Amino acid sequence: MSLGATTCIYSHETCEQMLPLIHRIQKLKREKNAVILAHSYVSPEIALAVADYSGDSYQLSKDATKTQADIIVFAAVRFMAETAKILNPTKRVLIPGTETGCTLADSIDANAVRQLRDLYPDYTFVCYINTTAEVKALCDICVTSSNVYKIVQNYPNDKIFFLPDKLMGQNLIEEMKRRGVNKDIRTSDGVCYVHEQYDPEMIQYLRLKHPKVKVLSHPECSPSILHESDFTGSTSQMLDYVHQSEEQTFLMLTECGLTARLQTELPNRQFIGSCTMCRYMKSNSLEGILRVLENPQAADEVHLDSALQKAALKCIQNMFAYA
Repeated sequence: MSLGATTCIYSHETCEQMLPLIHRIQKLKREKNAVILAHSYVSPEIALAVADYSGDSYQLSKDATKTQADIIVFAAVRFMAETAKILNPTKRVLIPGTETGCTLADSIDANAVRQLRDLYPDYTFVCYINTTAEVKALCDICVTSSNVYKIVQNYPNDKIFFLPDKLMGQNLIEEMKRRGVNKDIRTSDGVCYVHEQYDPEMIQYLRLKHPKVKVLSHPECSPSILHESDFTGSTSQMLDYVHQSEEQTFLMLTECGLTARLQTELPNRQFIGSCTMCRYMKSNSLEGILRVLENPQAADEVHLDSALQKAALKCIQNMFAYA
C-alpha cells in the first residue's frame, strides 16, 4: 500500500469539502473558549488545520497545563484525554473520536495493578503514560517513551515493576544493562497492536531496495526492531530527527499518522513502507470535533472522581519532577 496515495494526497474537491468544517470549528473555538489538542497520529487535516497543539502524549500533557481555555477537545484516545483532565480538573475535556480505546492502555486495569502490588510489595510501580487514570492513581510514577530510561535509571529503588508495555519493558531491561545499571525489572504483558506488527526481515528487505534509508522506530516496537534501527525515539523525537536530518529517505516504524504529517510538512522527502494505522486514532475526524463543540453528549466528556484525580496527578507530577 502506498502511504502517499492513501493518507496525504488531498484533491481540490476534498479540500473544498473540508474548508467549511474547518471554518466552523475555528469559529466555535473562539465562541466557546475551546482549545484543540491533537496527537501526531491523527490525520493531518486535524493536526495542521484546527489543532492548537500537536505532538506526542508527553508534549500534549505539558501543553494541557498552559491553556486558559474553558474546554479542551482532545483528538486522540481516552487515556490521553484523561491525562488532560487530571492536569486540568476544572476544565471540560471532550473526546471527538468514535473509538476511544487503546490495546495497550486497555491491557491492564486497577484490579490487576492491586493484585500485582500485593505480589510485589517492595517494587516501585512505574506506569507508561499510555495507561488509564485509574491505573496511574495506583502507580508511583509515570513515564513516557522519551524519558523512561532516565527516570528508571535515577529512581531510588532497584526493584521496578514496569507496566503495561511488554515490548518497551524489554527495551528498558536491555538499555539498563547497556548502561551498566543493575535493576530488577518486571513487566506486564500489554502491547500496542500497531507497533508489534513490525519484523526485522521487512527492514532488511527495504534496506536492500533503499540502501540510503534511515530507519526510525518507536520504543513500543520489539527489541529486534530497535536493533535494526538507526534511531529510536518518541513520536516528537522522531519528528525532530527527520526535520533536522539531511537524509532524503526514511522508514518510519510507528503509526503512519506521523509519516502523513511529515509528508505534508516535508514534501521533498521520501517515506517508504506501507501504512500501519491505529483504528482508534483514525476514528478522530473534523466532523467529530465539530460535533463535540456543537452538541457534546455525556459519553464525549471525561469525568474523574476527585480522589482518583488527585492520586493520578501525584503519579504524573513525580514524572515531571524526575524528568
